[in-house]
Amino acid sequence: MASTPKAPADPIDARLVRKLADILTDTGLTEIEVEHSGLKIRVARTLTAAPAQYVQQAPMAAAPVAAAPAPAAPAAEAPAAAARNAGDVVKSPMVGTVYMQSAPDAPAFIKVGDTVTAGQTLMIIEAMKTMNPIPATKAGKVLEILVGDGDPVEFGEPLVVIE
Repeated sequence: MASTPKAPADPIDARLVRKLADILTDTGLTEIEVEHSGLKIRVARTLTAAPAQYVQQAPMAAAPVAAAPAPAAPAAEAPAAAARNAGDVVKSPMVGTVYMQSAPDAPAFIKVGDTVTAGQTLMIIEAMKTMNPIPATKAGKVLEILVGDGDPVEFGEPLVVIE
């Protein structure tokens, strides 16, 4: 009797692809690539207009402007830019969600005007279900906090200005 040859197994694990897609959704990333045993899987998604509109509307909800948003925005940004020029800016080392305190009922790690030491935790960024403390890069006074509790942040986004 001749045996029929087995078809080669599909090297792509659909569960892995679904898990990677879930990671993209959970973290807000747009692309992820995994390589293992010579098999490389890249999962990417394009942002639709709805999330982009949401990101643009979030600052407007945080600081509503009555009649003319265009003239008010440069005036509001001038002191912020001056503060950033006067101090060192701590930037986000990752994509994630900012938390300003260790627990919902705990006090905030910092507030404007606080004196911090080098290495002191300024906030936490949650990335892929992991809480990552963000330390002060130097000792000094907190001039400005550029993000709010629960805000999504991107890699390299300014978080805090320390004098």
